[in-house]
Amino acid sequence: MITGYNIEQVLPHTAPMILLDDFIEAGNEHAICKVTITANSPFYDKQTGAVPAYVGIEYMAQTIAAYSGANNLHKGGEVKVGFLLGCRKYQPLISDFKLGITLDVRVTQLVMEESGLSVFDCTISHENQVIVEAKLNVFEPKEQPTWLAE
Repeated sequence: MITGYNIEQVLPHTAPMILLDDFIEAGNEHAICKVTITANSPFYDKQTGAVPAYVGIEYMAQTIAAYSGANNLHKGGEVKVGFLLGCRKYQPLISDFKLGITLDVRVTQLVMEESGLSVFDCTISHENQVIVEAKLNVFEPKEQPTWLAE
C-alpha cells in the first residue's frame, strides 16, 4: 500500500487545476482520493450551491493520475503526464455535488497494455454510497512528448 504523499506530489497538475484535496492510498491496481466541495472549489456555482456532476469525470481522471504518480514515485521514478482518451457509461445518480459534501473517488485498473493504454473502473461515493460510476480510458506514453515542454 502506498500512502504518505500529498496530492500535489502525485499529480502532474498545478493550481488551480488540482481539483482533488487528498491522496489517500494507492496499490498495484487501485487508488483512492478525496475532495470536499467548498465555495472555493473549482467549477463551484454560487447560484446552485454545487459543482456540476459532470466534473466528476475530472475527479476520476485526476485520481487515475494520482495512482500513476504514486506508483511511479514509489518505484523511484517521476510523475508523468497522461491523457484522458474517453469515458464510457458515466452514470451519475445526482445532478451535482452539493456544498459541504466529501467525495471518495476510487479507481481500479482493469486493463493495462504495453502501449500505455489503460482502462479503469471508477466510482465516486458519498457516505459509503456510490453516486457516480464510469469507465475511463487513459494513455500514458512511455516517452513523454517533447511538445509538452513547449
